[in-house]
Amino acid sequence: MKLLLTNDDGVFAPGLITLASNLAAEGHEVWVVAPDRERSSIGHAITLFKPLRLWNIESGVYPNNVKVWACDGTPSDCVVLGIEEILPEADAVVSGINRGPNLGDDLTYSGTVSAAMEAHFLGKPAVAVSLCCEANENGHLYDTAAKAVIAILNKFCDIGFYDSLLLNVNVPNLPIKAIKGFSVTKKGIRMYEEKVTKLNDPKGNVYYWISGRIEDKLEDGADVKAVKDGFVSITPIHMDLTHYPSIDKLKRAGLEEIKIQF
Repeated sequence: MKLLLTNDDGVFAPGLITLASNLAAEGHEVWVVAPDRERSSIGHAITLFKPLRLWNIESGVYPNNVKVWACDGTPSDCVVLGIEEILPEADAVVSGINRGPNLGDDLTYSGTVSAAMEAHFLGKPAVAVSLCCEANENGHLYDTAAKAVIAILNKFCDIGFYDSLLLNVNVPNLPIKAIKGFSVTKKGIRMYEEKVTKLNDPKGNVYYWISGRIEDKLEDGADVKAVKDGFVSITPIHMDLTHYPSIDKLKRAGLEEIKIQF
């Protein structure tokens, strides 16, 4: 396939290089358009009020048969430029491999997942892939995640893509032989206790860190539970945010009968 790759960790991130190298070795035609720096947790931001620039990267860190561009915009910008200017004939877009999980509600913040969403909006099948590791963890097994992506893409080579395909894939940070299998999951629930930390700088001024302690709801069938149990989670997601059960409730509650008083 012709594959457009991007990420939110930057064009020289080891996860992206590993993914591109493995896909190229598998025989896919790989094109990369990625941010020139880390853009993690930027969500679905699009640059509207300044020009964007693309430049070709010629570096030995990528295989010679992988074409690479850097962009000074967001992950979603990279996908727009990649599809509109670089590779409009792309068969699919793969975003990642992200350093760290995108599980549960975290996918709404993720630049990695948002880049895949942008590809979906532009009519391309898209896969976001994350390695469920911690930044300070020894050994980030990106090869495991790359092999998981290859296996998923090979399956779609057999069965064919469908138009609305948008997958969020999370891979345990385990050797490939320790992976228990693949699990098609729903988005789980990931919460953060003590999300805001209030501190003082040396001059006594208050500042804040938004972080917190992760509390996952380990529900059967959810992505957080599958990864904890050693499975690659494959979560199909969609962009229709309408809460359909509330439509009739709000109508019955009389919201369509509201009169504006002048």
